[in-house]
Amino acid sequence: MAKPRRLKSGPKSPVRGILFDKDGTLFDFQATWGRWTEATLDLLAPDRETRARMARAAGYDPERRRFVPGSPVVAGAPSEIARIWAGFRPDLGAAGVERILDATALDVLTDPTMLFPAAADLPGLLADLRASGYALGVATHDSEQGARVQLAAAGVEDAFDFIAGYNSGHGLKPGPGMLLAFAEAMGIPPASVVMVGDSRHDLEVARSAGAALAVGVLTGPATREDLAPWADHILPSIEHLPALLAQWAGR
Repeated sequence: MAKPRRLKSGPKSPVRGILFDKDGTLFDFQATWGRWTEATLDLLAPDRETRARMARAAGYDPERRRFVPGSPVVAGAPSEIARIWAGFRPDLGAAGVERILDATALDVLTDPTMLFPAAADLPGLLADLRASGYALGVATHDSEQGARVQLAAAGVEDAFDFIAGYNSGHGLKPGPGMLLAFAEAMGIPPASVVMVGDSRHDLEVARSAGAALAVGVLTGPATREDLAPWADHILPSIEHLPALLAQWAGR
């Protein structure tokens, strides 16, 4: 089991890149992916009782319509969710369930009215960060195609220099692969990258890759208490990130 991250006073080298998790970080997780979960269960669940059991198996409370901390929908790849739900649909198998997951995600995420950005003006926020000289990237356990579709629907795909999904060949979080690949693609050292995410897995990426800072945000299912042992800083949302970066740049 990984040990909690030791808190730092600040980055050891100037920050040159920011790697964001996607759902729960760039987008409010409960609102966006709760709709996806319910739409997928509409297709997969053969009856009401099984639907409730499938929801709970994926860490989704069907009564409160909210994800619980540790949900595989929050931190896992679609293949992991597919294996869980395939136990309820052996006729489809994990591969068949995963195809339905991907198709439903594309249906939901191409509709801008189904997306709930975690910043009031997400395009403006990202444009300001780029104007400040930061390279921007996304590291998600969604598919790369799904991530690009979602970011394009929100009008921000072009803001990112790097987008990696579970199927991009860089491994999964909390491993360092996505952050190391981002740093290499941008020609910057990992120690100049800030990792921003809403889950422990996101924050562990920072330590495993030797990143500058691990910044947690509270726009996903995890609470401040969940993230505190693993984060250098915890922000209400990414809207507060520019102020944090400006604080360290001025020191």
